[in-house]
Amino acid sequence: MRIAVLGSGGVGGYFGGRLAAAGVDVTFIARGAHLAALGERGLRIESPLGNLQLARVSATDNPSSVGPVDIVFFTVKLYDTDSAIQLLPALVGPNTIVVPFQNGVDSVNVLARAVGRAHVAGGTTYVSAVILEPGVIRHTAMNRLIFGALEPAQGPVLAELRDAATTAGIDATLSDRIMVEVWTKFARLSVFSGMTAVTRCPLGPVVADPDLFAMLQAGLRESIAVARGRQIPLAAKVFDEIVAGMREMPAGTKSSMLEDLERGRRLELPWLSGAVVRIGEEVGVDTPIHRLIVTLLKPHVNGRGQTPV
Repeated sequence: MRIAVLGSGGVGGYFGGRLAAAGVDVTFIARGAHLAALGERGLRIESPLGNLQLARVSATDNPSSVGPVDIVFFTVKLYDTDSAIQLLPALVGPNTIVVPFQNGVDSVNVLARAVGRAHVAGGTTYVSAVILEPGVIRHTAMNRLIFGALEPAQGPVLAELRDAATTAGIDATLSDRIMVEVWTKFARLSVFSGMTAVTRCPLGPVVADPDLFAMLQAGLRESIAVARGRQIPLAAKVFDEIVAGMREMPAGTKSSMLEDLERGRRLELPWLSGAVVRIGEEVGVDTPIHRLIVTLLKPHVNGRGQTPV
């Protein structure tokens, strides 16, 4: 199996590194200082599950030098989706499957319009990982990939991916209801990202404060209501499961949006709390908590020193 990781940051770098260490043929599509470090020193992962040093990895900024692969991990930030799509044609052959392991709920449709639905599967991930410095990924929590076919012909290749990921020590699930999984993650992540970013705190202080935790739970109810307004059959127990999961997460866990905010980078806000508000308006669900989050974070959405549009 050949895998190209398009977007080799926290998510792509972590899971791609684990797979490469297990012997899978992985090529990282990267750029800038991160690409230079991967070429010069390889990839290092710092993780509570065990550190990993790959002295040599395959990395390039030119997908044409890679050619068609079996699987593309589409793991760029949501605001880079349009530019990354321009790199896909060189990687997509007759049987290639592109799996978006991104935040939000729009990626499948966006990619299907770009490369055709037959080439797109659904995917989501639970992981906390960032680029600590060029060539180094810091992984702090969770280790889960979930993906599933949108077309029956995709099944065997995705089963092979599941088996390879499991061998690599990744908690991998091949789901037969992948869009429910994507929306379940979205319900959780939209409020987790919004609340940690708007408070500038990791999850622990938010959970520990009764008022903040009540606000988080109210925002979670909004996200779930929006999903059901879109006719996504989320399980009745999803609220309780997400709340329990947040109580159990390490107190220092930060959302990637908080990490980006602290570094003065662009935020995925329009695709998270912003999407809850947008879709809520479409389906007639009021979303005051997410609207507040969007309003308070608006000055930072384009990164430090930039004017929001």
